Amino acid sequence: MSKLLEVKNLKTSFKTHIGDVQSVRGVSFHLNKGEALGVVGESGCGKSVTMMTIMRLLGENAKIEAETITFDDKDITKPTEKLMQTIRGNDMSMIFQDPMTSLNPLFTIGDQLTEHLIKHKKISKKEAKEKAIKMLDMVGIPSPEKRLKQYPHEFSGGMRQRVMIAMSLICEPKLIIADEPTTALDVTIQAQILDLMKDLKEKLDTSIILITHDLGVVADLCSRINVMYGGLIVEEGTTEDIFYRGRHPYTWGLLRSVPNPKSELKEKLIPIEGQPPDLLKPPVGCPFTARCDYAMKICKEKQPPLFEIAEGHRAACWLCHKNAPKVESPIRREE
Repeated sequence: MSKLLEVKNLKTSFKTHIGDVQSVRGVSFHLNKGEALGVVGESGCGKSVTMMTIMRLLGENAKIEAETITFDDKDITKPTEKLMQTIRGNDMSMIFQDPMTSLNPLFTIGDQLTEHLIKHKKISKKEAKEKAIKMLDMVGIPSPEKRLKQYPHEFSGGMRQRVMIAMSLICEPKLIIADEPTTALDVTIQAQILDLMKDLKEKLDTSIILITHDLGVVADLCSRINVMYGGLIVEEGTTEDIFYRGRHPYTWGLLRSVPNPKSELKEKLIPIEGQPPDLLKPPVGCPFTARCDYAMKICKEKQPPLFEIAEGHRAACWLCHKNAPKVESPIRREE
């Protein structure tokens, strides 16, 4: 498969009055064309900042370094604002967590949808309106022509998120970045939105990066998963690798805090004790050491590399070193 996005050694920090917050500390990954990639981890681990960096949606206090960032064969390592304006919304779109804060309450849904088309595709208002109606219908909004004239407050939370998905898709982008798109919705609406994204991905062959703190959300949509912690990718692999053959203790912790719908037993959910590391002063060794039940001396002294477990499956844990003591995964899941 050909790569749509490739990121090598990305670092993002934020200058504050008390020091530099090192939010992303050397992240490398890729996304294939037509693929859905899940990026999981708890709040503050660097998921959203990584993607906002790629789209250049950060404030002036952000400092960005990278070996290379390539999108659709274009080098966007140090892009001009003019280049990013042509890419954002047109080739690369983002769906944010709260659609009410992402939609302008002063403009109708129709105005906000057609604005993207007129700006990026240089088409007439009539053509833009026709496409907006078609897109609202595609994402499951009834009476789309009538809905175009309404304002965001006249829509439910789930319908507003559908509008945001329609807005992100209307210019037929190659990549959609969905940042916690279901967090603000109730469980039944969450399932509908995820099914919708999966259906649209298959119909339009759009690549998706799904950012979430919940491993359960990515299970059905994504073919690969990156697990982030402390500004680093600590494990990467296929969805099956992460769910059934995970090797990093943080991955185990995430899995143990998510209900297993296939289990007939009433399993107790086990939270991850402790707090994430302070990224003003990141630890020298593995960032998960202070919360890890399997921590060794070397974990405090040296940051582990991503060890190759199998093809496409890597984990940054000293337990994966060939000379490390053997530790069985506490997760018992049948494929």
